[in-house]
Amino acid sequence: MGLLVFVVAFLFVLGAALLLLRSAKLPKIPDHVKSQPYEDDEEDDWH
Repeated sequence: MGLLVFVVAFLFVLGAALLLLRSAKLPKIPDHVKSQPYEDDEEDDWH
């Protein structure tokens, strides 16, 4: 009986961990979203 409870608890924890890992993946950025240049990119006043 104790072994059955342990197996069920282990499967529950494993399933919860897999769900967390799946939801923690970085979202895919859509193709139509482009990076915007900084406003200071064209100026070379730093040197």
